[in-house]
Amino acid sequence: MNRFDPEVRTYRVRTPDAQIEYYVQGNGPPLLILPSLGRGAADYDELAKLLAGRGLQVIRPQPRGIGGSTGPMAGLSMRDLAADVAEVIRDRVGGPAAVAGHAFGNFVARMLANAFPDTVRAVALVAASAGRLPGGGSPYDPEVHASIYASGDLSLPVDERIAHLKRAFFAFGNDPSSWLDGWYPSTKAMQKEAQATTSIDEYFDCGTVPVFDLQAADDMVAPRRHAHVLREALGARVTVQVIERAGHALIPEQPQAVCDALTAWMRSLEPMP
Repeated sequence: MNRFDPEVRTYRVRTPDAQIEYYVQGNGPPLLILPSLGRGAADYDELAKLLAGRGLQVIRPQPRGIGGSTGPMAGLSMRDLAADVAEVIRDRVGGPAAVAGHAFGNFVARMLANAFPDTVRAVALVAASAGRLPGGGSPYDPEVHASIYASGDLSLPVDERIAHLKRAFFAFGNDPSSWLDGWYPSTKAMQKEAQATTSIDEYFDCGTVPVFDLQAADDMVAPRRHAHVLREALGARVTVQVIERAGHALIPEQPQAVCDALTAWMRSLEPMP
């Protein structure tokens, strides 16, 4: 069989309390992509095609409330969200896999590495906030943090949402209109609750695996002034790379650069054709 298969295959796996839908594209070493807050796998359609063309098997789980992923949407913890991903890895890979968590997905990936270490071989944190600062305190600017949630508030006028998207997610000069759609309010509420009820101390250290901290130069949610936090906290197992002309959305802004970075990282983990 040809190493590159452009067809997207859809699978579903049952967990003790949910059904999780996931998409598979390409053949080769597996790489999971976990999406941003209140958003789903469709954000990575272009990136998945690019990565599959580089010889990777790209696996995209849908969070509960999106597509065919169903189950309880309240009373969940970050461990529950990570458990859904762990079941996808066991179903598809049968052993540890590389996992890339984008924005909010970075927290799920880190919890996965802590709570289910048998499923994770390495983690890429893509446009990721560290989640806490040395000595305590919030790493988020209050206005930017407000815009994160207002961007997906479908009750707001479009021009107001565009302004919030520009403030929180997209670098100056990049078109934010692609993110006017693709928001899932019930999923966002579920994820916010899970994060609020789980201490970041439960997943901050990302287990013991290698960490690729892929940063965006113009990220306002995870700004450059905090770019040192993970490296200084976790030490030499963290490798940092910065992508220019991109904000917190990053992947729709610079899909080719993200593909190049993730492919090089995957090659550093294991030989690839």
